[in-house]
Parts: sequence; C-alpha cells; structure tokens
Amino acid sequence: MKGLRLIPQETNFDFIGHRYFAYALSLVVVFGSLFLVFTKGLNFGIDFTGGTLIEIQTEETPDLAQLRSTLNGLGLGDISLQEFGAPNDILIRLPDQKESDEAVAAREKCLEESAQAESCPPSAQKLAVDKVRESLSGIFGEKVDYRRTEFVGPQVGSELKQQALYAVLFSILGILVYIWFRFEWQFGVAAIAALMHDVIGTLGLFALTGMNFDLSSVAAILMIAGYSINDTVVIFDRIRETLRKFRKKPLPEILNRAINDTLSRTIVTGLTTLLALLALWLFGGEVIQSFVDALIFGIVIGTHSSIFVAAPLLLYMNLRRDKNTEN
Repeated sequence: MKGLRLIPQETNFDFIGHRYFAYALSLVVVFGSLFLVFTKGLNFGIDFTGGTLIEIQTEETPDLAQLRSTLNGLGLGDISLQEFGAPNDILIRLPDQKESDEAVAAREKCLEESAQAESCPPSAQKLAVDKVRESLSGIFGEKVDYRRTEFVGPQVGSELKQQALYAVLFSILGILVYIWFRFEWQFGVAAIAALMHDVIGTLGLFALTGMNFDLSSVAAILMIAGYSINDTVVIFDRIRETLRKFRKKPLPEILNRAINDTLSRTIVTGLTTLLALLALWLFGGEVIQSFVDALIFGIVIGTHSSIFVAAPLLLYMNLRRDKNTEN
C-alpha cells in the first residue's frame, strides 16, 4: 500500500525558467523591507529601550481597551497591555521615563551620603510605577495581585540591542563558514544571499506591522535562519549529487532536477512546521503572538528563498563542474 504523497514523484516544474519573476518578487521584499526599516523603524520593546514590566492578576476579567485607555491617560508614554496566559493575568509594559542628568546625579549623591534610601528622591521610573499602581487600585480596589515588577535600564537595553546584533551576525558568519567547508565558495555565497533575504524580509515584517521587537523576536530570526539554511543545504546536496550523475547536462536542467527531486521533502517539512505554529498561533496567547507570526512568515519566505534564490544564483557563480563531478 502506497503512502500519501502531496507532490507527485516525477515532478518537472521549471523553477529556473521562472527565476526572473522570483527575483523581482524578492527584490520588492528586500528593498521594501529596507525602506520600511530605515524610514518607519522597528518598534523596540522594553528589552532594548528600557522600561518597566508589571504583571498583575485580577479577580475579574478586565476590559483591556478601557484599562489601556485609562493608563495611557496618565501621561507616562505609550503603555502596552497583554493577556499573559489567562484573561485576568495582565502584562503591563511602561516605557523608560526620561529624567535630567542633574536629577540622576542628585539622587546618586544622596544614596551615597544617606544610609536610608527612602529619604532620597525616587527615580522617574519608580514614580511612574507608583502612579500606575495608584490608578490600578482606583479601578480594582484591593483585588489586584502584583505577580512581578521588573525594571530594565536604558543602558542595559542598549547592551542587549548590541548583543542581539552580534548574535545574528555571528550566526550568519558561522553558517557561511560551514557551507564554505561543506561545499564550494559558490554555494556559500548563494546560501548567505538567501539567508540575508530571509532576515531582511522578516525585519520588514516587524517594521510594517509595528509588532513589538524584543529578544524573542531575535530568537525567531535565528530560528528562521536555521530553518532556511537546512532547506538550502538539502537542495545543495542534491545539486552536487546530480552534477556527479549527469556530467554533460546543462546546468539549468540539473538545478531544476535537483529542486524537483527535493520538492516533496521541502513542502512536507514546511507544512508540518506550519501546523505546529498554527497551534501556537491559536492557543499560545498574545504574549508569543509576534514570535509565532514571525516564524510563520519566516517559514514561507525561507522556503521561497531556498528554491528561487539560493539555487538559481548558482547559475551566475561560475560553478566548477569538474570539482563537483569527482567520485
């Protein structure tokens, strides 16, 4: 009894013949994403900008729209609210509260000279937290359970932003080295081009939608890079095998054959991954919504780049067929 096949075994789609249309689509995605990132920018979360995170639990399910309107009316900047697991478990994010250098210096001097920190003037961030707590008490009374309060300073946020950039760059560099040693340099260049296509496209999604960009978003980008390069390596392996098997066939035909041979595996892997992400999207809650949205987009764009960017670029890389046909 034969198993179910989503893709017929003897597929013969002309992927290479349609590469110019795919290139045009990819150029729109890349340059459109760069334009959005440089003009609109990313909506950096507290992880990168600094601020305060307060998790509360109420006895009754609050009206998020009304609560958001009330808190944003306090004059503390753009305060964001999210459900955190349960409808009555709320995550409140306060932006970093700016204060003058003189006020910071005076408070630090007071803390050095005084044995009691309570006697020193509080920071603008603490005053903002107290203001939010007072507002919440006016809405819910004593029926508020403060689960946690976390503060991220602007300096720490700046350091995290730098470390996140290093994480992405070093991961891409590591992938380049791996591809370079496993294949030839032409494959490495094509793989990194596809990888940059996926990373820039995902950043464009964050800029377009205004989704919160935090450390979990960086994790999503790294996961997308890993998924995309895995797909690309599978196709590259089949290209190298086909080059050895058919030494006199034209390169476009060999590339088409390799992509078609791995098409079933590529589609099935993508669909099963999307099914798992769909479950997270439906039941994971708003806290991981941007993370899952980025991964879903990344799976789609990563599959596209493996087929229509990485493989077709080998046509222009002066691929040495003699080196790939050695037994």
